[in-house]
Amino acid sequence: MTYAVSGSYFESCNCDPICPCRMADGIPGGRSTYGECLGALSWLVEDGRVGDVDVTGLSVALVVRYSDDELGSPWTIVLHVDADGDEQQRAALRDVFLGRLGGPHVGVLPWIRKASHLVDVRTSAIELTPAGDGYRLQVGDAVRLRATARVPSDAVVRCGIPGYDEPGQELVAEELTVRDDPFAYELTGNCAFASRFSYASE
Repeated sequence: MTYAVSGSYFESCNCDPICPCRMADGIPGGRSTYGECLGALSWLVEDGRVGDVDVTGLSVALVVRYSDDELGSPWTIVLHVDADGDEQQRAALRDVFLGRLGGPHVGVLPWIRKASHLVDVRTSAIELTPAGDGYRLQVGDAVRLRATARVPSDAVVRCGIPGYDEPGQELVAEELTVRDDPFAYELTGNCAFASRFSYASE
């Protein structure tokens, strides 16, 4: 099945800003700040079709954990698909973001190319709204994220998840609160990142 989805990307994890996993001024990233990554990733599809299904205007969020020191750096993930979509739209988004439809960019996303454990796929109200220089993200009662201030740096920062061809903005999170079984934590002053994304089946 062919697909093409593009739009806004926003994430935050427990690393210190600038997240050492990112590429800064062309220098590839490395290990996470603390050896264990806890975070929330989100995508707002501003233009998208999966086969014959229009997914424009819908969102996806992923709550993740991985350890740099575990063999193969396995990812534990919970995927949230937008409650505003119907069953067909939610299934289409699930299949794209879990890598079931392939694609050159999706195929190299870390939870696709590495060992991973999918805890659940959950239907949630997802709101991603611009705020300051960044965004606010609300995923039901599971995730609350706010990052509105830029990191004071002139570095050109890129992240492999939206794509290294897409420069983005490193931010400082005012809040990252996750209550999404099996994840539970509250962070502030950690890293966040906003960019654009474009994924397609070919």
